[in-house]
Amino acid sequence: QVQLVESGGGLVQAGGSLRLSCAASINIFSFNVMGWYRQAPGKQRELVAAIASGGGTDYADSVKGRFTISRDNAMNTVYLQMDSLKPEDTAVYYCNAFITNRSYWGQGTQVTVSS
Repeated sequence: QVQLVESGGGLVQAGGSLRLSCAASINIFSFNVMGWYRQAPGKQRELVAAIASGGGTDYADSVKGRFTISRDNAMNTVYLQMDSLKPEDTAVYYCNAFITNRSYWGQGTQVTVSS
């Protein structure tokens, strides 16, 4: 059973930083892609950032230059460093892992950015 556990969310002022962590219960090399999604109240879940097993990354236009996704293979953990946070970044952030034809989700962590 694959489990993803997020941590690192919280309340921060605009312009501040947070680092989210996603710890996987198996070797993250097993996954084709791992990513972070977010869902704000009344909005659809959207992709924020993704990192492939080969190391390639992709970002939503709204976070390019402010967020960085990375991985620590030894710790089976993926990180999302979020800098220059804006109130519109407020959402529940979810970790996702994709392998073959299956997708796994974490429970989510709340990020709130005050103006």
